[in-house]
Amino acid sequence: MSHPNPTEIHLHKQSRVLEISFDDGSKFSYPAEYLRVFSPSAEVQGHGPGQEVLQVGKEEVNIAHIDPVGNYAICLHFDDEHNTGIYSWDTLYQLGLNYERNWQDYLQRLQSAGFERKEPSA
Repeated sequence: MSHPNPTEIHLHKQSRVLEISFDDGSKFSYPAEYLRVFSPSAEVQGHGPGQEVLQVGKEEVNIAHIDPVGNYAICLHFDDEHNTGIYSWDTLYQLGLNYERNWQDYLQRLQSAGFERKEPSA
C-alpha cells in the first residue's frame, strides 16, 4: 500500500495524545506538543527550506478539536489558537514513522537555540 489511510482516530484530551490507526496495521500515538511543533503550516514550516520557525513553550498545548479536510487530511485546532496546519494522511503517517528522530532533532534545536523544554504537568 503506497498511501496508508486512517481507520481510527482518537483524541485523548486529558493525556494530550492523538492516536491514529492506519489500514496497513500501523498505529501511532502523537503527543499534542509534537503535532504542534511539527505543524505543516507556513507559520511553522516557513515558505521554503531554511525558513522554519522553532516553536517554543508548547509543552502544555492541547488539541481543542479536529476538523476533516476532504477525504485526505484533518485540520487540528490547538488551544493556543494555532489552526492553520492541514495534516494529510501521508504527513501524519510520516510523523508517526519518524517520531523518535524528529523529536530528538527538535530537542537538539531547542538546546542549540538556548531554550530549555519544561516537562508538561500531568
